[in-house]
Amino acid sequence: MSAFTSSPCSAHTKKTLKNILKNYQLYIFLIPALVYIIIFHYGPMYGVQLAFKNFIATKGITGSPWVGFKQFNRFFSSANFWRVIKNTVTINLYSLCVNFPVPIIFALMLNNVAHKRFKSFVQTVTYAPHFISTVVLVSMMLVFLSPRSGFINIILKNYFGMEPIFFMAKNELFKTIYVFSGLWQNMGWAAIIYIAALTGIDRELHEAAVVDGANKIQRIIHIDIPGIMPTMVTLLILNMGSIMNVGFEKVFLMQNSLNLEASETISTYVYKVGLVGADFSYSTAVGLFNSVINFIMLLITNQLSKKVTEVGLF
Repeated sequence: MSAFTSSPCSAHTKKTLKNILKNYQLYIFLIPALVYIIIFHYGPMYGVQLAFKNFIATKGITGSPWVGFKQFNRFFSSANFWRVIKNTVTINLYSLCVNFPVPIIFALMLNNVAHKRFKSFVQTVTYAPHFISTVVLVSMMLVFLSPRSGFINIILKNYFGMEPIFFMAKNELFKTIYVFSGLWQNMGWAAIIYIAALTGIDRELHEAAVVDGANKIQRIIHIDIPGIMPTMVTLLILNMGSIMNVGFEKVFLMQNSLNLEASETISTYVYKVGLVGADFSYSTAVGLFNSVINFIMLLITNQLSKKVTEVGLF
């Protein structure tokens, strides 16, 4: 009798297939995204084996000799290891401490603005910098911070009597310039998701709180923040999962021989040893190490989040 009875698993599979066929038009829209992911994300994983080989161009990837963890040991014992790790982690933690809470605070403030035109104006002004390309942004920074003609140095000289400062040449200022220029560019854009989450909070909760005598600060603390907590936790997990990733383009454009001690990160190091130095096996090993650390951090953060807040990605 049991042989002719469908199992719960097969019944669930049939139900899923039925739903897919019923809404096949929507699933068709997923095809371009799936093709993109397969070609540009899963396809290149074939080359990960370079990290365990001594790549010889004439022999190709499969024909190159296997060397195991030699490339990883070479990176761990190199003079640049601690410098690139320290710079990468420091920039990311600094950026996380500044760029994660500020958009939340901005969204909470903007959500409590009653004047609609002023609110729309502020939103437009803060969103706009996100669409400035990285090349243009760094060019603006070089002009503004120029020791000769930059308006920052002109203000410091004329109003404070200070000597011109070569901002882009100072190691101690590199991370601050990088982080706060990123904050200016992306604060408004990052706040969009929090503003959307805030609009989903039931207004009756605020009305009931007003009746009970709660002021705006109390309503923000007890209604708004708990309402967007799942969104905050999810984005924090994703940010922690990229703790070893620093955008290559911006760092590379800001980098010069004078600030190299503070600006050399894993992304720029991989570019120099891989594309410029043509040491493909070594650069692949460094990149794979970076990805593995990010993956481990994602798992750890997700598990901690599930235990503390009961919210996780999986």
